[in-house]
Amino acid sequence: METRIVRYGDLQPCRTAFIDAHTPGSDQKENFTIIGGGVSESADQHVHITDTPGFNIGAAGQPPKCRNSLHSHRTAEVFFVLKGRWRFFWGRWGNAGEVVLEEGDIFNIPTGIFRGFENIGTDYGMIMAILGGDDAGGGVIWAPQVIEDAKDHGLVLGANGKLYDSKKGQALPEGIAPMPLLTDEELAGFPEPSAREVVPGYVARYWDLMAMAAKEPAKVIGTDAILRDKPGFEVELLTRGSIPATPYATGQHEVLMVMRGHWALRWDGGQKVLAPGDTCAVPPGLSHSIEPSMTGEASLYRVRATDDPAGPTWQG
Repeated sequence: METRIVRYGDLQPCRTAFIDAHTPGSDQKENFTIIGGGVSESADQHVHITDTPGFNIGAAGQPPKCRNSLHSHRTAEVFFVLKGRWRFFWGRWGNAGEVVLEEGDIFNIPTGIFRGFENIGTDYGMIMAILGGDDAGGGVIWAPQVIEDAKDHGLVLGANGKLYDSKKGQALPEGIAPMPLLTDEELAGFPEPSAREVVPGYVARYWDLMAMAAKEPAKVIGTDAILRDKPGFEVELLTRGSIPATPYATGQHEVLMVMRGHWALRWDGGQKVLAPGDTCAVPPGLSHSIEPSMTGEASLYRVRATDDPAGPTWQG
């Protein structure tokens, strides 16, 4: 279990994970891959836990006014705000809609739309991510202007999904072409939903979830959850009183992501205390219990694998 707990303070950032890593306004962001390789385009990315449970866990850290450029995913991209205040925006040019998330809020971003985000707080901020599928959808689809802007700052993305930095003397290998830009016909297939269409069905607010989790887990993402979807995993919020302290086991992979407070995790043969920002991958069949170890505010997101295949956002 020691190897299945990733401490917030031990996270190793990559500052060259994506094609916009040198582009002014995006050049101070840090990418973290906690479980699985995620969608990083850089060989420099450190992966804390390589085995994937059907989904990936990652994080993005950014100072104030730093933004992540417009991109799209083929499978789920779910964020919750661990630290700071963040603006999420979407559309071909990022002006179709936007929403501001505070600490603890969660956003199940619809697949197939261009999206970006920026830290609009006053301090360094961190958002935690859940990406659908063992391969996280096979990579990122960038808006054409992002690829074109990156060329002016030394980064080229190959058609193989790998990043090459001319500032380090790198060039596209022989036989590897640059990643082609999306055509106008392809771009027409990316929806431009309004905030009115997106926010009600894809955003859940932390303090609402805390109220609903007072006596049982609040179902956040799932077929019968507040945000109806089946992305290959389900998400719940737990707080004090959500579950008893008795041990339980499940047949699915379970990932615990602490939001607030300290939580005592016990299993046959050991125990550890998880702190805010820590991530723990609990294997199937392990009998374990989880409960707050201190008084005060306590919350964590619990993510479990399901039998649903990773794919486009679904709402029934």
